[in-house]
Amino acid sequence: MTEAPTAPPKLGAPIVVANDVHVEYRTHASGKALANGGSLFKRQKGIRVVHALKGVSFEVREGESIGVIGHNGSGKSTLMRTIAGLTTATQGAVYASSRPALLGVNAALIPDLSGEKNVLLGALAMGHSKAAAEEQYEDIVEFSGLSEFIDLPMKTYSSGMQARLRFSIAVSRDHQILLVDEALAVGDKAFRDKSEQRIRDLREQAGTVFLVSHSMRSILDTCTRVLWIDHGNLKMDGDPKKVVKAYQASAKK
Repeated sequence: MTEAPTAPPKLGAPIVVANDVHVEYRTHASGKALANGGSLFKRQKGIRVVHALKGVSFEVREGESIGVIGHNGSGKSTLMRTIAGLTTATQGAVYASSRPALLGVNAALIPDLSGEKNVLLGALAMGHSKAAAEEQYEDIVEFSGLSEFIDLPMKTYSSGMQARLRFSIAVSRDHQILLVDEALAVGDKAFRDKSEQRIRDLREQAGTVFLVSHSMRSILDTCTRVLWIDHGNLKMDGDPKKVVKAYQASAKK
């Protein structure tokens, strides 16, 4: 007897809408030009315009888990920062039903403070009350797997340990919109599995998660839809298996 196919998750109202989003950065550029006669180099300076996003448009609904893939420098992190409101679109706009929470590998922790104090401060920063932060403390530390080191200053932690603690703090509460930038690339398999399960839990609670990752396994295991960003353009948007297959095929050319 053939089993009926699993029904796709029921999606809610639009929660994030990107409408023709362009982001341009203006940076100082310098270069060398050979002087007449070929004896000296002269440095030429000017303004270089980097077009990081080029007319990106999409609509995301409650309960979706969106993978964002692309090569280094393709515009993935710029897209996350624009959705979070940390980078202003040069043209177009992003609309969100609530303030997105951005969890990136560079999210700030205070190096001179212990892991314990960073957990409590981080929980407050995520919107917990003081009582809730104290109540969540043990769960955050247990999830991170860093209880043995929690009384040590953050500056003694490896980058991977710091990223694990950031992720554990960020997912200690439910978010309507959570943006995760490469945070699952750290830790052992057990921690990655826990992290991916937590993202699935958030999605099932009608939260919407964006996951930026170079791990296609994490994307396929976690996401219901994938955006492929290529040189600032939205090259493909759709079923994870189809988009990942096309992306991997392009990387071999």
